[in-house]
Amino acid sequence: MVTRMTRLIATLMVTFLITSCSFEHGAAKTSPAMAPAVPVPTPSVAPTAVKEREMLYKAPFTGLFSEQRNESRPLLVMVNNHQSARPQSGLSYADVLYESLAEGEVTRIAALYQSADVNFTIGPVRSIRPYYMDLGKIYDAVLIHAGGSPDAYTQLDEQKLDHLDEITNAGRFFWREAFRKAPHNLYTGLEKIRMGTEKLGLRNEYSAVQAMPAYLPENTDKPGMLASGMRVTFLLKSYAVSYTYDAELKLYKRFINDAPHLDLGNNEQLAASNVVVLAAEHIVLDNEGRRDIKMVGSGTGYLFQRNIAQPVEWRRNDVFDRFHLYQNGKELGLFPGKTHYLIVPNKPTFEEHLTIQSENR
Repeated sequence: MVTRMTRLIATLMVTFLITSCSFEHGAAKTSPAMAPAVPVPTPSVAPTAVKEREMLYKAPFTGLFSEQRNESRPLLVMVNNHQSARPQSGLSYADVLYESLAEGEVTRIAALYQSADVNFTIGPVRSIRPYYMDLGKIYDAVLIHAGGSPDAYTQLDEQKLDHLDEITNAGRFFWREAFRKAPHNLYTGLEKIRMGTEKLGLRNEYSAVQAMPAYLPENTDKPGMLASGMRVTFLLKSYAVSYTYDAELKLYKRFINDAPHLDLGNNEQLAASNVVVLAAEHIVLDNEGRRDIKMVGSGTGYLFQRNIAQPVEWRRNDVFDRFHLYQNGKELGLFPGKTHYLIVPNKPTFEEHLTIQSENR
């Protein structure tokens, strides 16, 4: 009896142990709580795509992206281009450059600054004229200058244009350098200008205007004639501005009388993604050689981009409008980057002032 009972108990215990072990083994296979974690693959993102997502803001006058929005008001600085003033300082930082004739046969440069976010010296600074002031209206820019023609001062007063003038209202924000002689030695700087606009109570924030052109994708094909460069004479045959295309950088590099046009501040050669040569009516106003240049209306010109030259018609409806460039009735866009405008007389002919170089230098 004891033996039979002992055997029964032993049999039941063995059965219980086997069943228990089988149950636990099965639970280990099927229980979600015990299942090993399976990693979920994360879609890979190319570093360039991440970078592009970070660079959300486009500079209005270059079309270039940046990681931070710059809402500073544009500045239009009148820069001396006399032989005694070269090389100038700060021109390589400008978003847009305009070159045109001032008195006599000497050109002057209006340099537009907005996207630059570092301090740098600008100059030598010279006086302003009404047609340069009208260029500033395109961009809602503060005008930076040292003096002006009688007509310019009249318009500055009547139109209440925001400006910093070394002679009348902002002398402390300019300085003279000893390594050059007056009047070719007056300078300012980006921080000085911002301090001056704040001191005078001028608005420092950019008020968006319709001055931004359409910017083209990098892979855009451009119809037109091959142009490795161009040569521009305003009036003096002894003074010639030229540009040569750099295929690696996709830029036109600037020269004066065949010498690289350098920025004294950083020794960089001036260059642009877009070079626009426009013909406009020039009228001599007085014995001093002061001029009026008709930059509103329409005229002929050439647009140089990516080793291609395209004949254009320029149109500008009023002083607040930008230069629109048309070919066969279609408006042309610009490539992202800096743009240089050279405005030459339309007489005797436009072609007299422009020579297109179809072969490499």
